[in-house]
Amino acid sequence: METKNDRAAWLMGGTAQCSEAPQKPILARRLVLLGAPGVGKGTQAEFLCERLGACHLSTGDIFRAAKTQDPCQRTPALTAALDYMKKGELVPDETVLAMVSERVACLRCQGGFLLDGFPRTVAQAEALERLLESEGIQLDAVLSYELPLDQIISRLSGRRTCPGCKAVFHVDALPPKVQGVCDHCGGKLYQREDDRPESIRVRMEAYEKLTSPLAQFYRSRNLLVSILAHGTPEEIFSRTMATLRTQ
Repeated sequence: METKNDRAAWLMGGTAQCSEAPQKPILARRLVLLGAPGVGKGTQAEFLCERLGACHLSTGDIFRAAKTQDPCQRTPALTAALDYMKKGELVPDETVLAMVSERVACLRCQGGFLLDGFPRTVAQAEALERLLESEGIQLDAVLSYELPLDQIISRLSGRRTCPGCKAVFHVDALPPKVQGVCDHCGGKLYQREDDRPESIRVRMEAYEKLTSPLAQFYRSRNLLVSILAHGTPEEIFSRTMATLRTQ
């Protein structure tokens, strides 16, 4: 894609339209991305969008974009979801589905899509399946990026964050020029509480408990494709493309 799609229809919902409609590829791909924190799923999504011309439909991006929106511009389901989040409550499955349903035109995008952050539960997966069937759309694959726990801990526990500009470094993979000091603003880097090994283990246990049934759901439909998330981002991407060519 020569011009990056601003994904306005996905981020804003309602009657918003993307400023740059994707060109229809030879073979549009409709994918769901799964992967624990630290496996590099976001980077792979960027690579896939660039190569396939598909739109990255991340529910997390919707919530981040909502912070800059005028409240009156938010769709009803998004408003409801944010209300749950402000109270520290989990957003119910029906609210998440309603938020996606408000953006169903994005699922019909001629360039295909990469769903990221949804579905998170079997109930959401079943609802998505019904929604896609009603639109005459079929998923091509569910890509599950996997990495041993000790490697995830190594990746995440090495991260250091700047409290000022929020830049993120890594003690091994992306060290600052001066140890403990942000390259950009000179802030003192720190390790976030949820990047400590003991916190990461708790997060991974919760992730596994949540996604194991979801993985089995898609495995039973012959859609789940496991991809080893070891190596450089380019190596993982080559592995991903090789897998997709067999689907």
